[in-house]
Amino acid sequence: MFEGGLFIDIGVVIVAAAGLSFLAHRLKQPLIIAYILTGLLIGPGLLNLTPDADVFDTLADIGVAFLLFIVGLNLNWKNIREVGWIALATGVGQVVFTSGIGYFISHALGYEPMTSIYLGVAFAFSSTIIVVKLLSDKEDLDRLYGRISVGFLIVQDLMAMFILLFLGSVRSGTDLSTLLSVTLVRWIVVLVILAVLSLWILPKIAAYAARSQELLFLFGLAWCFGLAAALSILGFGIEIGALLAGLSLAGTLPSQEMSTRIKPLRDFFLIIFFITLGTQLDIGGFSALVFPAAVWAAFILIGNPLIVMLIMRTLGYHPRTGFLAGTTVAQISEFSFIVLAAGIAVGHIPGNILPLATVVGLFTIAVSSYMMMYNDALYRHLAFLFRWLEPKHLSHRATEDRDVFASVFLFGFHRMGEVILPKMRALRERYQVVDFDPYVIHQLREKGVPAIYGDVSDPEFLQELRVDRARMIVSTIPDQGISLSILNFLKRRGFKGAAIVTVKSAEQAAACYTAGATFVIIPSILGGQRFGELLAKERTSRARWSKLAKT
Repeated sequence: MFEGGLFIDIGVVIVAAAGLSFLAHRLKQPLIIAYILTGLLIGPGLLNLTPDADVFDTLADIGVAFLLFIVGLNLNWKNIREVGWIALATGVGQVVFTSGIGYFISHALGYEPMTSIYLGVAFAFSSTIIVVKLLSDKEDLDRLYGRISVGFLIVQDLMAMFILLFLGSVRSGTDLSTLLSVTLVRWIVVLVILAVLSLWILPKIAAYAARSQELLFLFGLAWCFGLAAALSILGFGIEIGALLAGLSLAGTLPSQEMSTRIKPLRDFFLIIFFITLGTQLDIGGFSALVFPAAVWAAFILIGNPLIVMLIMRTLGYHPRTGFLAGTTVAQISEFSFIVLAAGIAVGHIPGNILPLATVVGLFTIAVSSYMMMYNDALYRHLAFLFRWLEPKHLSHRATEDRDVFASVFLFGFHRMGEVILPKMRALRERYQVVDFDPYVIHQLREKGVPAIYGDVSDPEFLQELRVDRARMIVSTIPDQGISLSILNFLKRRGFKGAAIVTVKSAEQAAACYTAGATFVIIPSILGGQRFGELLAKERTSRARWSKLAKT
């Protein structure tokens, strides 16, 4: 690229990325678009300033490893159990339906049957890396749809891995049954060893390493790289190894500190990953691919979210949750390119398929980034299209006492709601919990807690609950759109009680106060205020003891 070595190459790339990122931020666009465009700009299709491909690919792999390692560190086993079934059903169902419909789309576009199969399967996978990055940027990883999305994307990654194992066996001539049996044995051995380590050995090592922040940081890096490398050698891939490395440390006390210290490294190497991805998007021969790429992109951007929404609605989830989760599958994955490349390597499909995947990948990644960033607002504008999917009435249990209405409502139960509920019970008034996670509703009802499944952003649902007759309403859902929808409904109905809502920022809180909120919860600020109160109490306590000591 330039004389002066790899350092100058990286410097030029980072400066270019920074310049485009400033422009993207000024235009209020996701920075991930700037990273991909940087790669496209310096790639062979335009300026041809691509640095040493091997070095940049390695740096990109490090970014992927850090990302999935941190995801594993922050995964809560309780949450995994909660969304395990829905993640499995949605992940498998979406891949199956997308592959089947994709086959007929590809065949209708004139591709051979074998090529159509490959395109349908390859385009059924979505990018875990891109989705997790955007969910993290939005602070939505812990929301219901975020937890479900991460779950079914991991399921898809495992499915992609088995497909690649199959193609590898075809290429090498290995018997498939032998390969699968060996893989199964490897999985069992690895999981058993990791379970033993995470229960009895890793917590002690992590606790010792936590005595020094430098040592803890180095231990986290060593475990991430060591396990990912070992499992990669065994055929599991760097991604699976890094994720399992994080999961095995998730229950240790210093896991959050470890995650915080590694995040800056993750961000830098992920920038390299997305730039590298952009360099692989060759725009040569674009005009001949416009029509087939447009058809495929439309199906991925519209069809995939609809498939996920319908699957999740069949399993009892509200269309809002299904829509938000559906926006996370509106792009193709890096596995899409790998599957197609493997098909080309074994001679099943022609090499000219990759440019089509390149165009589809660039367009769907760019558009889906916007869809995810603004999915809440997008649903509010499109909600009228999905009214037929919404629950029409309250459940039988909820309608048994329709003439007796609650005086206190709790909207949203996850985390904050779980803490608030005991205090709400102490009021000794009739209360009601509302959530659109059917699993939560089932668990609450088993414990005897009055709970209703529904979407509190729907005015008709709020009217059916008669929330305007309540004395107090507490919403723990950190969504400005939902909060404003609740407040506007209450204002129209002449609500006289206390309305407490939750948002993410002070600017959003100001809008809610203008709309009539009694109090607005901002979790980050509330946590800081609580810490300040504790410090004040500590200072007062010390002053009191000091005064007593002097006397």
